[in-house]
Parts: sequence; structure tokens; C-alpha cells
Amino acid sequence: MHMADALVSPLVGGAMWGATAGLISSCAKKVKAIRNDRLVPMMGVLGAFIFAAQMINFSIPGTGSSGHLGGGLLLAALLGPHAAFLVISSVLTVQALFFADGGLLSLGCNIFNMGFFPAFIAYPFIYRVIVQDAPGTARLWGGSVLAAVAGLLMGAFAVVLETTASGISALPFGPFVLLMLPIHLAIGVVEGLATAAVVTFVAHARPEILAAPALKKSSRTLKPVLAGLLIAAVLLGGVISWFASTQLNGLEWSVKKTSGSEELEISDEGLHSGLAALQEKTAFLPDYGFKSATAKTELPANDSVRRPIADAGTSVAGLVGGLITLAVVGLIGYGLRSRHRNE
Repeated sequence: MHMADALVSPLVGGAMWGATAGLISSCAKKVKAIRNDRLVPMMGVLGAFIFAAQMINFSIPGTGSSGHLGGGLLLAALLGPHAAFLVISSVLTVQALFFADGGLLSLGCNIFNMGFFPAFIAYPFIYRVIVQDAPGTARLWGGSVLAAVAGLLMGAFAVVLETTASGISALPFGPFVLLMLPIHLAIGVVEGLATAAVVTFVAHARPEILAAPALKKSSRTLKPVLAGLLIAAVLLGGVISWFASTQLNGLEWSVKKTSGSEELEISDEGLHSGLAALQEKTAFLPDYGFKSATAKTELPANDSVRRPIADAGTSVAGLVGGLITLAVVGLIGYGLRSRHRNE
């Protein structure tokens, strides 16, 4: 659901930037008040993991489209909603600035849609109610799927509302929403299963971590969990990304089905062109590859599985992106902890 700037007007984009900035400020205050040094390492490592996981697009059978994990629900389950929102904000900002994934004007929309709904609605009102404090296997898997589906559907509906309110693209509300919701329902099921799998791993390794958001203090080390997540991030970003589907993602697929074109024209003047020029300068690995590389090979229309192609640009993007995200989230976390100690 990485919206491009072509979908968003300056008014809507600016308003969502303001709403998102307010949420980030509020979340920073909440995280700063949490007295547990174990939280920051988990935030950094999970940020790198989510960055890498979002590079893996999986095909949706029978649709010709693909999807990827959002990660908001998983972050909320392991970190609590406030820390989760800071992490997903960092991931999406790194993606937009350095990899041209999502627009700069629409960044506020993307953070809100992919962070607010899973962290502050799906997590507390669905996931927590079903899973409760001691997740059993059935409750965990069922709660994860239901919460992930709900969070993605709300985010997808928000994309349609923001696009319609912007009024700069010829995407009629009815057909657009009827395409966006079903495809993201399917993506939500996969996200829910993936969330449950990772939470199950953490629950077996260090069950005290699931007491989000404060992460119960314990004498047991987090190193096994951190190491496992880091290894997974390296494998996802550096190798498994070669297997990612090249089919249109759920949003692109919905746009193409509605308008007949997967890419909408963007204004050549004003804020849109200025931000596009800025993003072109900052994105040193656009589309998760080297600038000089040729376009990625497209699959035939009837081929739903990406054949592995060793791509140095993709591997570099996955590893460098994960490292940048780890550094950004770590700096934010330690900065908040330092301010808390000083105060």
C-alpha cells in the first residue's frame, strides 16, 4: 500500500503529514517514558527485519497481483503500539528517501495507513482481545489473521478515501474500493499467518518479550531472539528477495484495473515535480537496485512464481536498507532513552 504522489494532492498529503507528525510526537513521548533498555535493541532489529520482509512480494493466486507484509501488527505485538508506530514510520521513511518506494508527498498517508490502523485499532481491539496475555496456539493464529485482515482493510479503504479526496486522478470511488478491499483481504490472511509464525518463535525463545509494550525485565538475555531476527533479515533482504514476485502489488493492480494504467501521470510543475526531483537525488538504490541496472525481467502473464535470479543490486539494497533502518531506529530509541535519563 505504498501510495505514489500521483494519487495525492498537496492538501491531502500535507494534512496527513500533519496527522502523522502529531502521532509520531505522541508516540515518542510514550516510548521515552518506558523504563526498559531491552526495548531499543528490539526496535532496531525488528525495523531491519520488517524492511527486509517488505521486499518479498508473494503472488496472489488467480489474480495476477502480489502483496507483501505491512508489519504493523507484528511490531505492535512485540513492542506495543507506540514503539511499533515509530518503527514502521522509520521503515517507510527509509524506503521513500533511499529506495523511491512510495512518494514523499504521500509519505504521511503511507505511515498513517500502514501504522495507525494495525497498531492502534487492530492490535488492541482485535488481537489483544482474542490472544490475551497467554497466547494459546489457536488463539494466536486466529487472532493474528483476523487482526491483520482488519488492519489491512482499514488501510486500503483509507487509500481510496485519500485518493478520492485528492481528486487529481481519474479513479472512481466505487470500482476502486471494490478492487482494493478483496485483494488486501487476501494479503491480510498471509500477513496474519506470518505474524503468528514470528510471534510463536519469540514466544518459545523468550515469552517475557510478549508482555508489550514495556518488555518485562528479565535476567535472560535477548541475544538468541535478536540474532535470529537479524539472520532472518539478512536472508530475506540478501537472498530470498531474488524469489519475490514481479507482479503488480495490490494497490498497483487495483489502479490498473480501475484506470487501465498501472502508473498515473504526475504534474510537471509545483510541489509534485519538486518532490519527485528531490527523491530522484536521495534514492541511491531506486526500486531496490542499482540506478544503472536494466529493468527487472517481467514474468509472462500466466506465470505466477518468480524464478530466482541472483541480483547484486537487490541484495545490496536489502542489506544496506536493513542496516540503515537498524541505525535510524537505534538512534531514535537511544536518543529518547538519553533524554529520559537526563530529565
